[in-house]
Amino acid sequence: MLNGIGGRTIAEAQENMTYPEFLTWVKYRRLRGSLHPGMRFEIALAQFQANYFNGRTAKGSPTLYQQDFAPHMDPRVQTLEEAMESWD
Repeated sequence: MLNGIGGRTIAEAQENMTYPEFLTWVKYRRLRGSLHPGMRFEIALAQFQANYFNGRTAKGSPTLYQQDFAPHMDPRVQTLEEAMESWD
């Protein structure tokens, strides 16, 4: 998580970063997502693809989510109803 922050290695960041500063970075990442430019691009493109697909498909087609287009994202948490349907 700390790799590349301020141009430091993980060991240097752990040695020099205060705990309150670390908590600030954690809060930032929770709000804004990954600091990795490639991941940020992948997430933005996946969101666009999901919106485009869902806006152009016929009614009754399955809804797609950005996680369906972004292989490096965490899988989407299903609702109980979706999980039960997938068990059949």
